[in-house]
Amino acid sequence: MPRHFADLTGAATLPTGTFQLAHRIVDDLVKNNATGVIHGPAGTGKTYAVESALEDQAARGGPAVCSLSFTARPTMRLVADHLLAALTGIAAPKSRNRFHITNRLLDLLSHPKRLVVVDEAQRLNSDCIELLRHLHDDPKTKFALLYVGGDGCWEVLSREPMLRSRVFRRLPFRPLTPQEIPTLMRDYHPIYTGADDALLRQIDELYGQGTMRDWAAFTHTAAGLCQAAGRPRIDTEVIDNALTLLGGGVYA
Repeated sequence: MPRHFADLTGAATLPTGTFQLAHRIVDDLVKNNATGVIHGPAGTGKTYAVESALEDQAARGGPAVCSLSFTARPTMRLVADHLLAALTGIAAPKSRNRFHITNRLLDLLSHPKRLVVVDEAQRLNSDCIELLRHLHDDPKTKFALLYVGGDGCWEVLSREPMLRSRVFRRLPFRPLTPQEIPTLMRDYHPIYTGADDALLRQIDELYGQGTMRDWAAFTHTAAGLCQAAGRPRIDTEVIDNALTLLGGGVYA
């Protein structure tokens, strides 16, 4: 399994519906050489779920995975260069034009079967999306294509009719609801064993906000305080101190 946030000791992987669906979607894309999108706000667990699904594919002898991620808005040439480098391990010569590189990519993506994952997909522009669509649509190529992105990802991708009509699977991640929090958190870490529903919901209101990343940060902090104080579970003092260290509210 992928690592938990900050290597949190004792944390369990929560088999939420979206976590399980992410595995199903990756399976479906690979089986059908199809295009899919997994998107949602930061901290809702989509990256962890995708990494887990990719590890599961590898354990079952799935296709080679080619991952791309861009820290800023890329150009079509940059996407082509990065994809070529990811497939060959060699940077594309600057002297070669985009069309030469595109033809090379078509050859490389024709075999063996692959899964191409594009992270932070909301940063792609129309030209970049069209390049990936062109490569995927070519009859010679055999690869699944998964776009993963945060806020605005689906809005960016769905503006492209040629892509939207080809999306075989789409999974939006969302923050956990207050109703889901108590049961999930008691399963998440031993420090929440036996914790009252109202207490866990108040932690969520003051800090967690339904996002797994924020809950992981709180749990990491609270678990350290519990260990230092020799306490097996959270109490109001631990909660107050954890919230103070994290700059959150005060539990009352």
